[in-house]
Amino acid sequence: MLHETQTIGLIEDDLVMGESLIQRLQLEGYKTTWWQTGQEACANMEQVNPDIVVCDLRLPDISGDEVFRKVKSEFGGPPFLFITAYGEIDQAVELMRAGAGDYVTKPFEVSDFLQRIDVLLTQRAITSGDNAVLGTSSAMQEIEALLHRVANIDSILLLTGETGVGKEVATRFMHQISTNSDRPFMAVNCAAIPAELIESELFGHEKGAFTGAQDTHLGYAERAQGGILFLDEIGELPLTAQTRLLRLLQERVFTRVGGEKELPFSARIVCATNADLEQMIEEKLFRRDLFYRINVIPVHVPPLRQRHADILPLINYYVELFAETMPSNVTGLSSLAEESALSYEWPGNVRELRNRVERAVALAHDIRLGQSDLFPELAGDGNSDERQTIATLADVRDFAERRQILRALEKTGGQTGKAAALLGVSRTTMWEKMRRLDLLADDPS
Repeated sequence: MLHETQTIGLIEDDLVMGESLIQRLQLEGYKTTWWQTGQEACANMEQVNPDIVVCDLRLPDISGDEVFRKVKSEFGGPPFLFITAYGEIDQAVELMRAGAGDYVTKPFEVSDFLQRIDVLLTQRAITSGDNAVLGTSSAMQEIEALLHRVANIDSILLLTGETGVGKEVATRFMHQISTNSDRPFMAVNCAAIPAELIESELFGHEKGAFTGAQDTHLGYAERAQGGILFLDEIGELPLTAQTRLLRLLQERVFTRVGGEKELPFSARIVCATNADLEQMIEEKLFRRDLFYRINVIPVHVPPLRQRHADILPLINYYVELFAETMPSNVTGLSSLAEESALSYEWPGNVRELRNRVERAVALAHDIRLGQSDLFPELAGDGNSDERQTIATLADVRDFAERRQILRALEKTGGQTGKAAALLGVSRTTMWEKMRRLDLLADDPS
């Protein structure tokens, strides 16, 4: 397999080892840059912008530890694969906790060295999202592509999914890329408006229409003209308001409460719900004809627990956002925090993730968020230390392999053969690992 588009930076002062590794990496098809001192690497790192850095812990000027922390603090930087001596393993493990990537111990097999590079590059490819806006997972990229296709048509969208998955974010994205992006975006949470006020808020009211109506009030439908009227939690609309909404959709006109004059409606309707509208129809809580009218282009936004590839990019985005606004010196997550975030179910989806990151950044003591920062409920009585949480090597390997396989399957739309190629293993090996890790039920192929 060739890797012409991937660049590896090597920091190694040993001329024999350096030349040997460079030759082998170039034989594998990688572009390479070789630095023999840590200072030289730091000075040229941003210009070269490698996809991965292979770095000896012992260098003639500054340590590999210093190089890593300097690169990370200045511009984020690529993952590091450290070359260590046996006595430096503890230091290498601490660097992994700080987000380095991986390490190999001298002497090492070249095949093992290349495999570790491939794993790190695969992980970076799966979790990077430079060209994605809504997410890096295949599911969110498909939604993004769909929204691009329908951004400039008037058909009604119905977004479904659990609370907090990003239905409004997706709708605002569609509005921003449309030709009407300069027109209003009116978001209405139907569950947050009292039933007796919902029609007045949606359609407006005339002066004197009811007690307390001292002036004419323009509703959301009138104020959204030319833009988007986003009706969130549409299942919470009372039946009387559902009837008026149906007329609005069918005839493109409405009247204010207490009024007689028909007003034209020119906005685009987008609805969203976390409820099962078809079940509500059976229970006589939602109009069947309204459901058919709003379910023109259905868009299901999956929960975060089914979008592993989105978790770390979202966390890193919010870390950067909150670190700038607070301000804070937090730059990312520790390795254990990453593992915990990827194994967590996220019942509150993106909204919960955002809130956890905001709290963690506000209260953090270190530049990297630890497991207890993101998940303080796991801290127990407060005497536990995440650095003392030791899993067996077999458990760590299984967890990492399971995570990577799930990411690869997600990236390839569940196609086992393509996922195996992405991970650099044969299809047979892929199936064996999936069977051992109880993943065959998750494989649609």
